[in-house]
Amino acid sequence: MNPFSSRPLAEIPDGGTTGVVMPHEAAWEHVTGQALYTDDLPYRSANVLHAWPLQVFAAHAHIDSIDTSKAEAMPGVVRVLTALDVPGLNDYGDIGDEILFPNEVLYHGQPVAWVLAESLEEARLATDAIAIAYTELPSIITAQEAIAAGQFQGPRATLQRGDADAALANAPHRISGGIDIQGQEHFYLETQASFATVDESGQVFIQSSTQAPSHTQEVAARVLGISSSQVTVQCLRMGGGFGGKETNANAFASVAAMGAVLTGRPVSLRLNRTQDLTMTGKRGGFHATWEAGLDDDGHILSYKAVLTADGGFSVDLSPAVVSRALCHVDNAYYLPNVHVIGQIARTNKTSNTAFRGFGAPSGMIVTEDLLGQAATKLGLGEEEIRRRNFYAPGQSTPYEQVVSQAERMVDIWDKLKKSSDYDARLLDVAAFNTAHQHVKRGLAITPVKFGVSFNKPFLNQAGALVLVYRDGSVLINHGGTEMGQGLHTKMLQVAATALGLPLRRVRLAPTRTDKVPNTSATSASTGSDLNGGAVKNACELILDRLAPVAAGMLGVHANDVRITRGVVNGLGTEKCTTWEELIETAYFQRVSLSATGYYRTEGLYFDSSTYKGNAFKYYARGAAVAEVEVDGYTGAYTTRQVDLLHDVGSSLSPLIDLGQVEGAFIQGVGWLTQEDLRWDTSDGPNRGKLLTQAASTYKLPSFSELPQVFNVDLYVHGETTDDGGSVYGSKAVGEPPLMLSIAVREALRAAAAAFGEPGHQVELPSPATPEAVYWALDKARRMVSDPALAAD
Repeated sequence: MNPFSSRPLAEIPDGGTTGVVMPHEAAWEHVTGQALYTDDLPYRSANVLHAWPLQVFAAHAHIDSIDTSKAEAMPGVVRVLTALDVPGLNDYGDIGDEILFPNEVLYHGQPVAWVLAESLEEARLATDAIAIAYTELPSIITAQEAIAAGQFQGPRATLQRGDADAALANAPHRISGGIDIQGQEHFYLETQASFATVDESGQVFIQSSTQAPSHTQEVAARVLGISSSQVTVQCLRMGGGFGGKETNANAFASVAAMGAVLTGRPVSLRLNRTQDLTMTGKRGGFHATWEAGLDDDGHILSYKAVLTADGGFSVDLSPAVVSRALCHVDNAYYLPNVHVIGQIARTNKTSNTAFRGFGAPSGMIVTEDLLGQAATKLGLGEEEIRRRNFYAPGQSTPYEQVVSQAERMVDIWDKLKKSSDYDARLLDVAAFNTAHQHVKRGLAITPVKFGVSFNKPFLNQAGALVLVYRDGSVLINHGGTEMGQGLHTKMLQVAATALGLPLRRVRLAPTRTDKVPNTSATSASTGSDLNGGAVKNACELILDRLAPVAAGMLGVHANDVRITRGVVNGLGTEKCTTWEELIETAYFQRVSLSATGYYRTEGLYFDSSTYKGNAFKYYARGAAVAEVEVDGYTGAYTTRQVDLLHDVGSSLSPLIDLGQVEGAFIQGVGWLTQEDLRWDTSDGPNRGKLLTQAASTYKLPSFSELPQVFNVDLYVHGETTDDGGSVYGSKAVGEPPLMLSIAVREALRAAAAAFGEPGHQVELPSPATPEAVYWALDKARRMVSDPALAAD
């Protein structure tokens, strides 16, 4: 038996650095400006060309002709790239529906050509000289228009268990509704950027702000008509990604690489903010209708829904988004009879894509909307109806996966209610509302159960390369990308813990496809699980080789070797040596000091045709309590207090995890209450134009929207936190906390309802902007004098 690699994945060695509170590994570089991003690199090179797109501002059009001759003659212009210049395949998608240089424009602002010039300004001016003629075609802008026209794309999915129709017919109480769930712009600080060079052997090197270097490599190679081994992609770091650089980065990297190959010069491509907003995909909106049957105690007996995702002009990742939405309609609740359909609308908008949480937040909101309205209809407290529907131990999801650690949801719920003083504050809110006519408060508590793994089992794998040098220093390469979320920090802690070294002995190299190939995207909250498992495996393979060397030095059996904080000890002996001495000895004994690690998540299977299987390795859970105050004259609101309790298992890096919980929550609040994407849906000349294409028109959360009191705690359980296979017992934290923000939306709805009579549930759009809140509370007030409105 190998003494080190046979350790369980969750076992934490003595003296390990996981769980140690430490800042982000590049925090100092971030705040001092020393951290390099993709767009910093061109200024360190010579003879760089800059790319600027020719966008067509029509929602749907056929390109009749493009004449680039005048543009090519302008000062500074080196080349104009069109479809005729593509060496390989003119497509950056995976199924042939995303043309890099299209002859049919499918959304307002789609690029059809790129100018390469000595300066960005010269490239910009040259695009105005390109003569282009096109014929506008009919367009579909909203999901509702697509539904009416029968315009769908991709697979249609069905999640089913039991007999939902029969259970609905026999249910004592029936309730139905619908909700339009708006999308969300990623609005990362760093826009899409790529920088491509070609060396003397023809090797293409792309520096890209991408979450998926291997996928970017594959797409660029396909466009160039060369093998993947001739393309290397590196990602130093990203200034945010949130899913927006999982597939969207591929087109821009391919254009830069194509320009570098055709001109022989370095090419920089970096979008400005307006270009980024108009040319990249977003969180897709959903149009949902639902119907449910409940018993007298509020238990859901039947659940039926149709979820229509707005996919935009192409499929992209929308099938996976819909899949995750369907697999999360249950959230933390047991649904005995279910029939949910998921489908993708085709619209003339940018192709919607991955976003933190994928489709899970949209699926959860539909069910939370149902429970909120059911509570009022049945005269139950919203906290109580949610608790009554929680999964019990041994119960399974509609896709037939047993819900592990189901009892933790109740434990988290009870602990949060106690720490937030929920029951007493609920009475205080009621008293406040009675005493105030034009200002009302709302209090809500909501749960989150989020499955962690990629929807497609084959993506759940990762590699790592760990190098130990003769001086004892260690260099780590792994396939995950750093977008500010602290993945590199956690990987340093994993490596130091696995090797038994202080953190100062371990360094991390940028993510590159020629060091770790065939990697999955850093998304789906799997970055730490997958890459951490691979890094740990590589480190332990090296330790297995070192154990016999250390055993010989100490006079003990190899199984009795221990390494803690850089000191090598043996059980049963007082002799010891240093890590550095061990490495030097191993080198002279010709022991390999590097290893390729690999990890794959075991136990996953999922049949997308039946929607049955073990879709996730484990579940991450949390709960949120939110209290808001709403002005009855304007609908403006203040978040008075938020209390969050979230389960991250045995935290790899507590400070990083706390930051992730806080950031995800605030981003979710932005999505649900402020960030209102608007397109021109008129029949005028700007039909299909994104109207919210700047920070001045697209409202992002700021300091003023932070809760006045913001309490965030990581859940601690008395027993082992391992859930069957995550590195050092940790749990994913990137996406799950975003859905804690649903509590704010439910609190706003409760506050709006307080302006009316008890027993009337208020419908609230998403996002619940102050305007939307005002119209909701105004209807609640008017129902007091006109009860007929309640049925409207």
